Amino acid sequence: MTDMTDHPLLMPDARTKARNAAERRFRAYGLTAITLALAALVWLLVSIFSAGLPAFKQTFITFPVTLDAATLDKSGKLDPVEMAKVTTIGYGKLIDKAFAAEIEAKGIAHEVKPKELGDMISEQAGASLRDMVLANPALVGQTIQFQALANGRIDGYFKGRVTMETASRDKNTSPEKLALADKLRDAGVIAVKLNPGFLTMSDASDKRPEAAGLGVAILGSLYMVVIVLCLALPIGVAASVYLEEFAPKNTFTDIIEVNIANLAAVPSIVYGILGLAIFINFAGLPQSAPIVGGLVLTLMTLPRIIIPTRAALKAVPPSIRDAALGVGASKLQTVTHHVLPLAAPGILTGTIIGLAQALGESAPLLLIGMVAFVKDFPGLPPQGLFDPAAALPVQIYNWTQRGDPGFVERASGAIIVLLVFLVVMNAAAIYLRRKYERRW
Repeated sequence: MTDMTDHPLLMPDARTKARNAAERRFRAYGLTAITLALAALVWLLVSIFSAGLPAFKQTFITFPVTLDAATLDKSGKLDPVEMAKVTTIGYGKLIDKAFAAEIEAKGIAHEVKPKELGDMISEQAGASLRDMVLANPALVGQTIQFQALANGRIDGYFKGRVTMETASRDKNTSPEKLALADKLRDAGVIAVKLNPGFLTMSDASDKRPEAAGLGVAILGSLYMVVIVLCLALPIGVAASVYLEEFAPKNTFTDIIEVNIANLAAVPSIVYGILGLAIFINFAGLPQSAPIVGGLVLTLMTLPRIIIPTRAALKAVPPSIRDAALGVGASKLQTVTHHVLPLAAPGILTGTIIGLAQALGESAPLLLIGMVAFVKDFPGLPPQGLFDPAAALPVQIYNWTQRGDPGFVERASGAIIVLLVFLVVMNAAAIYLRRKYERRW
């Protein structure tokens, strides 16, 4: 029997071999590109997570504090109004005294000057203890176990940012303080624990990086996302339905479609300039308020909702419309009862992706003043929408501009939080599309 593989017609010629070689090279190029992209992504994630995960832990100092009634309640009436006159400085002195007494009680030998022992504790400690006492005046006169944040340098020492060598050149700490911190850790006074305050506390001043949190930024971003959802979704869907189902095809609608496509490609900072001119300078709305940020992000998100919504409407087969009209349904009934429900997966996907993009924008928010330092939480809606607030991407930018390494760590931690939000929103978009998608 003759071997058919030796037949002349089955033998590859030079041109066939060249094409096959070119195909193999193209596959190799594609595989190399994917490998490099994945390697870059892994490197980026590793660098972010290695720098940001320590922000979710914090160094705490736990010791007993006696709440002296003679200092905190001079009137003896436990009147919160009178007790509020005692400043954080007064509480700070109680904390410093109690901390020195705890070191002495533990019998820990050290070379730190007595006046410098309190520097190992965060300046936030006095404010935290004051808030605790004012919330519960009955604590006055008692001895409580108080958990204070350690100073940023002590925290950095246990996280590897600060060493004995760098401490010798740092005016904010010293090798003697770090040596004492080691002894306090062995004695159980100092410990590194999970820090839920990173997600719930507000921003802090440059002297207290260990007390800075994302609470105001998360709440401000939530307010803005809700505003964008309530405005951009109905307006975007209504505009898409009109253009796709009802509007006549003429020069006017062609101009509208071209402008929608152009607006989707406009840099986000242009929307910030527009919001500054219209909503702040003309309308007089307050700077750094969620209502202004939400309106600016709504303008930016509208084209990114209209375009995928129109694509989802086009994907519905014309036979669905013809069948509904054929049994006597009106044009509006056809759209509301048949077209929109079938296009809902694409509409939801486009909306969620648009919201995710709006959540990560910082340039337009910087122009409307959200870069300002905001200490207090905004109130509940609707009044809270006009209170000063921050946003996650702006808070990240703000922290990266500060000199203390503790803020750089917190900026990386905030990036992790923002990435989690974006991953969740994009995963929700994929899930909704796969769950409700119909193939024709």
